[in-house]
Amino acid sequence: MAVPETRELEVFAALLERRGARVLRCPLVAIRDAPDPAPVLAFARAFAAGGFDDLILLTGEGLRRILSCLERESPGLRDPFVAALGRVRKITRGPKPAKALRELALRSDLAAPEPTTAGVIAALRELPLSGRRVAVQLYGDEPNRPLMEFLAAAGAQVTTVAPYVYADAADDAAVRALLAACESGTVDAIAFTSSPQVERLCAVGGPEAVQRALARTLVAAVGPVVAGTLAARGITARLTPEDSFFLKPLTQALEDALGAPRA
Repeated sequence: MAVPETRELEVFAALLERRGARVLRCPLVAIRDAPDPAPVLAFARAFAAGGFDDLILLTGEGLRRILSCLERESPGLRDPFVAALGRVRKITRGPKPAKALRELALRSDLAAPEPTTAGVIAALRELPLSGRRVAVQLYGDEPNRPLMEFLAAAGAQVTTVAPYVYADAADDAAVRALLAACESGTVDAIAFTSSPQVERLCAVGGPEAVQRALARTLVAAVGPVVAGTLAARGITARLTPEDSFFLKPLTQALEDALGAPRA
């Protein structure tokens, strides 16, 4: 079982190993704080001062990174920021940002019907947004043009914040070795847990080589966003949890698919 996860690599590997899998650990990307904290701090100051009506949280990681930035760079700003967080309308793109809010004894005011950008837009479509000051916490530093264009067309005043970035975690030789293992048939399944993992694999190996390498491997995706990224590169995720997009449901789906001996 190939696992390209980084942040929760050992958690995911342990879940699989307890079920009898042999895990090939191959972290493809790392999550790091934004290289310059100044824009994050400027956003937090404006937010704490009451500069926004709505906050769209695309990831739980993003909210946690904002808070950790404040704790390092400006500890006195953390409590005013959290207090303002309690006052604004909070829109979440899935269970992970909602969980990050619960860690602060807060809750999501509006949850996307599915954890995708399209789901966020669907949740917002019937709401009056003209003139509202909307903050968007980005997924890494991806600009998310579909969401930006929707908000602009709806008349919202939009500000974005990117509190973390993705970086390479394994060298190119390790990525090519992973592809070779998949192509040789020695890997039964590979489980992708984020879109940047797919993007790194294709950037190193090339889309056609990745398609060829994964043709003999069961490709699993933690949720519809990752499955969509795979599909955009000509790769079909043949396994995705039905309605809960976390590591445990993904592990269960893999066990259900591969638990019996292969024919």
